[in-house]
Amino acid sequence: MDNKKIIIIGIIILIIIAAGAIFIMLTSVTYERIDITPNGTTLEVPANQTKYRGNVEGAKVWNWNKGILVTYNSHDDKNIIKVSEYGFNSLNDLIKNGEYQNIDGYTCYVINADEILQISIFNMIKLNYNGKFYCIPLSNETTHDNIIICCKDRDVAVHMAKSVQYKNVFPNDTDLSNTISNVKNLTGDLQSKVNDFTNNTNLSDVKSTVEEKTGINLDDAKNSIEQYTEKLPL
Repeated sequence: MDNKKIIIIGIIILIIIAAGAIFIMLTSVTYERIDITPNGTTLEVPANQTKYRGNVEGAKVWNWNKGILVTYNSHDDKNIIKVSEYGFNSLNDLIKNGEYQNIDGYTCYVINADEILQISIFNMIKLNYNGKFYCIPLSNETTHDNIIICCKDRDVAVHMAKSVQYKNVFPNDTDLSNTISNVKNLTGDLQSKVNDFTNNTNLSDVKSTVEEKTGINLDDAKNSIEQYTEKLPL
């Protein structure tokens, strides 16, 4: 084989390698980390694609061209009536009607977006998708985070689930219970001391001491005040 043929074959091989590298670069997903609670729990989402769609009464929504992320934290929800909690639970129940799969230890449900026609998040954010969706619901009782990851790419959904780093930034219920208990104990102790004081104190002695120190007869002062107030026009 002459040198010319060797060079041509080498060029073809280089072109194939370069094309493969470009294809991998174009199809591979890069990620960026976002906070789902301020200074708290974080996870990775597809970079330069993921858009924050807003906070719907406490539930937060992100989406990209192949998926959606919905999060809800009951302690971050300041609304007295937890509207979003009901909406989040409804979405969670809908997803769990899908085909169950265990992927790398994560519970995943496969749903068909065609059957839903349109995924409506709390009747406010509407996203049109079709085909299969791989949905992974996550929850953490310590941080109170609830997460739903739905993606057309199973590997992306699993990567996002694996990337979650939980961090609690809200007081635990046990801490709140201890605080309430301490306040009740303090209130009871103060009430007990007040009762002891009134039971053990001779009010006549107190009246005599006040009159002695001030030089004012409290009974006379009381009568004078009553006579004055009776003359006031009402």
